Amino acid sequence: MTDQKTQLNHQNPQSLIDELDEILDQERSALVRGELDKIEALLARKEPLIAQLNTIDSLERAALSQVQTKVSRNQELLNSAMEGIRGVATRMAELRRVKKGLDVYDRAGRKARYGTTMGQRLEKRS
Repeated sequence: MTDQKTQLNHQNPQSLIDELDEILDQERSALVRGELDKIEALLARKEPLIAQLNTIDSLERAALSQVQTKVSRNQELLNSAMEGIRGVATRMAELRRVKKGLDVYDRAGRKARYGTTMGQRLEKRS
């Protein structure tokens, strides 16, 4: 049984591009559906292909233009997903802070904390 690296060395540039193109489509699909757990496995498949393509000097720009467009598109989707995750993390931190109490300032500029009587549960609304 040959390992993946040996297998990549025996593929022609167009088959590498085609395989990368297919992985990029799968990556886009996973990003659009929010299946972020699949991204790591796709990245593990994508990296050796890109590394192999980078070693081929005779590639023409036109041959890579479609996959380059897809790489850019997927990067934008990934950036949006990360921004969404950061937004959720920020919102969760705000909720935790509110559960601990409310900070207010009096006329003299002194900060005072008022505890909340909320339980430790969040209300789920349908």
